[in-house]
Amino acid sequence: MALSQLLTADRIVTLIEPGASDTVLHAAARLLSGDSPITTTLIADSLQSRERMGSTAIGHGIAIPHGRSAAFDEARGAFLRLSHPVDFGASDGEPVDLVFALAVPEHFTQQHLQLLAELAERFADEDYRAALREAADVNALHQLLTSERAPRSATA
Repeated sequence: MALSQLLTADRIVTLIEPGASDTVLHAAARLLSGDSPITTTLIADSLQSRERMGSTAIGHGIAIPHGRSAAFDEARGAFLRLSHPVDFGASDGEPVDLVFALAVPEHFTQQHLQLLAELAERFADEDYRAALREAADVNALHQLLTSERAPRSATA
């Protein structure tokens, strides 16, 4: 599944006061749910439950919280750029400032793993991470996140 199908511009934000990781997860759940209170609670519980099993921080200031939900028939993504890094318990010890959250349907087993692998590969690129951190606004972030390839590494 292409990230352009997963992520819409209305699910990309910069959090000015991110608080703690639980606050970030709840903000991600709100974005993923479209502000539906019941769905937000279901998704937040799913994200927090997965986070308790082990940190979804993958290093270099990136976290990919993800959870399964019966609320949707298709996977959904949300991207949060944090104005202040937050501790997600990353194995490299770095706090997180870039969060790509996923809510996937219960039956999305293989697709879920493929999405996580694609995201991890994108975020492994140092130039791509830098471009996301330097992006001027939501439109620039959306373009970077939904492009077929990371912009700077393609020319390196």
